[in-house]
Amino acid sequence: MIAEDVTLGLHILAGFTALFAGSGAFATKRGSHRHRRLGRVYVGSMAFVSASALVLFVFDPTASRQFLALVAVFSFYFVFSGYRVLSRKRLTDSPAVIDWTETVLLIGAGVGLSVFGATQLLSGAGFGTVMLVFGGIALGFGGTDIQQFRQGVSDSRAWFYGHLSRMAGGYIATVTAFSSVNFTFLPSVVSWLWPTVIGTPLSFLLVRRYRSQFSDGTASS
Repeated sequence: MIAEDVTLGLHILAGFTALFAGSGAFATKRGSHRHRRLGRVYVGSMAFVSASALVLFVFDPTASRQFLALVAVFSFYFVFSGYRVLSRKRLTDSPAVIDWTETVLLIGAGVGLSVFGATQLLSGAGFGTVMLVFGGIALGFGGTDIQQFRQGVSDSRAWFYGHLSRMAGGYIATVTAFSSVNFTFLPSVVSWLWPTVIGTPLSFLLVRRYRSQFSDGTASS
């Protein structure tokens, strides 16, 4: 099908664009014109990657495409929530309907991934571990968001830490997609999970470093 082939080609192209734009945004000075421009390209590319994954599922509603569609929602959540948090820099800023919507969708994807993963494991498929890990992460972040939306935050720089950690999470998802397609020499579970195993601790350490710098007065937001 020509339409499906074109969509798949554009999906791959957008994925590579996101991979390079994301790395460029992390490498440039935060707040700079180049950082913001690369960030917008990254968000736009990830939006297309996620939307096209859903379209590909419509073309071919197999179990593998269903999994990729759920991962697409999971991945874009990090990027979109990292972008949206910039609109809530003040402690008095409240989440909008779109913020609640993205969180509800994330929780739905988390439930779907968890059920999918449990079913796979019960049938003897080790790949269910990947789905359970992603599902657990989705439910954890979704629950945290709802709690913050309802109770608010007390740290005036919460937006900065949220932006940094969510964009890092989105980039981990981008690298994961690249690894799962290209690192075929690795066991399937490893090719899907190594970016999360390595990237998540690095993300936490980066946020911790900035917290320390802010407390010492050596960094500014």
